[in-house]
Amino acid sequence: MGAGRGADPARPLALLLPDLGCGGAERVAVNLANAYRARGFEVDLVLMSCQGPLLNRLDPGVHLVDLGAQRIRQVLVPLIAYLRRRRPAALLACMWPLSLIGIWAGFLSGAGTRVVVAEHTTWSTSPLLENPLRRLAFRLSMRFTLPRASGAVTVSRGAADDLASLAGVAPQLIETIYNPVAVAVPAALPDAVLPRGWWEGKHRRLLAVGTLTDIKDYPTLLRALLRVRERCDARLLVLGEGECRGLLEALTAEFGLSGAVFWHGQVPDPAPFYLRAELHVLSSRGEGLPTVIIEALQAGTPVVSTDCPCGPREILCDGRFGRLVPVGDPEALAEAILAALSERHDPAPLRARAADFGIDQAAERYLELLLPEYASSPSPSGRGQG
Repeated sequence: MGAGRGADPARPLALLLPDLGCGGAERVAVNLANAYRARGFEVDLVLMSCQGPLLNRLDPGVHLVDLGAQRIRQVLVPLIAYLRRRRPAALLACMWPLSLIGIWAGFLSGAGTRVVVAEHTTWSTSPLLENPLRRLAFRLSMRFTLPRASGAVTVSRGAADDLASLAGVAPQLIETIYNPVAVAVPAALPDAVLPRGWWEGKHRRLLAVGTLTDIKDYPTLLRALLRVRERCDARLLVLGEGECRGLLEALTAEFGLSGAVFWHGQVPDPAPFYLRAELHVLSSRGEGLPTVIIEALQAGTPVVSTDCPCGPREILCDGRFGRLVPVGDPEALAEAILAALSERHDPAPLRARAADFGIDQAAERYLELLLPEYASSPSPSGRGQG
């Protein structure tokens, strides 16, 4: 499909993010940018700071724009200047409060750019809103600014309901588009890349992927691992980085798990690690739509997850494609891990479920919001063909 159908080829599509760290929202943005380049669109990726390990996963044809902003209050002026200079047809602004800055920049620039906001978090459970003043700022800013956007997207039905309730906006203002994942079975990693203590030997191999933050509730996972190890030799590899790393390493030592838990740090592409794991475990207290579960299913790796708001239940179809346990319950998590490790798994249904989150479907849905004229234009060969 080419960019010409119902769209002005001289006006790019733009995506706005803080940077290209290894979070789920950033991986989604990279997948969308690459997908739109493959379809022939001009694509601008606009970053507060042009940095992050995912930069090298971008299609070389994606145009990078560095706003040179270290703080959110420094974004508005250079973003307005960018919109006036490049006049993108549409801007997908991700992650509050940056998403709201995108709305105001679009309004003040007079560039005629459609601004669609995307939120990847279940905000009612986010530690960012534990402060009452910040929570009030979120509610008021969303209530008065979100209706000015051309569209709003969350990544699960639960997250959409949560945002509508918290921000006091009509639910019909918010679309749900599941996180797009580039669905392809990842290539296996060479042994040398893996921590030897996790990979070598006859023990059971568990994997967790996610930022080392409070909302991910790794202490519950460590307590569950203690119980699991009373009955089998299991070891845990954690991929991710964050402000809680020091505390988690100290807790690992306190629990006597230093030889069983490997804090491997951040990796640009965690997908190949799933092939070497027997089980992926998510212990979060809150999510938007955890891409890591989809990536695990894509590799055919079984999943155990907390039944947190929002996303795991939707992805796993009420437990059909993975086990769900209560939030913050290490005993239940341990029992689910042991049960999953004791079963034989057929990877085919898991991979089939992951295919439901393919990039093509999500990219098409986003285009319908970003470029309504594209969605309404007739195509003799059908949508998605050029």
